[in-house]
Amino acid sequence: MGTEMGGKKGGTMASMNVVPLIDILLVLLIIFMVITPLTPKGLEALVPQPSHDVKPNPEVKVVVLQVLENNHLKINDEMATWDKLGEQLTNIFKLRAEKVAFVKGDDTVGFAVVARAIDVMRSSGVEKVGLMTAKLEVGQ
Repeated sequence: MGTEMGGKKGGTMASMNVVPLIDILLVLLIIFMVITPLTPKGLEALVPQPSHDVKPNPEVKVVVLQVLENNHLKINDEMATWDKLGEQLTNIFKLRAEKVAFVKGDDTVGFAVVARAIDVMRSSGVEKVGLMTAKLEVGQ
């Protein structure tokens, strides 16, 4: 008579409903996935400020490497050779904070020669190499 109510040993056991718990965990997972890319990455750093008594050096100017006909080179109107080009560029840029230079090639110079000059500049420590065009030189 009393065996149908679960009073005997080995009867049905109450189980917990885990579906709401899984729903909550999925919502939290989505929230953290959305928030994570918004956190800033990197380290905080203070940029050194220039002192007010130091005057800018008027001698510092843009470095332009000209590739001329017959394998002639000029660095800011000074003649250079392929053998000493890397050494000259290293000496020019060792004391500069901005390691930016431009390459200007004559119309008759092939691209391979200009590419060789860019390669030497990059291996000499120049971080950014720009191409000087006629319009850029005029100021347009």
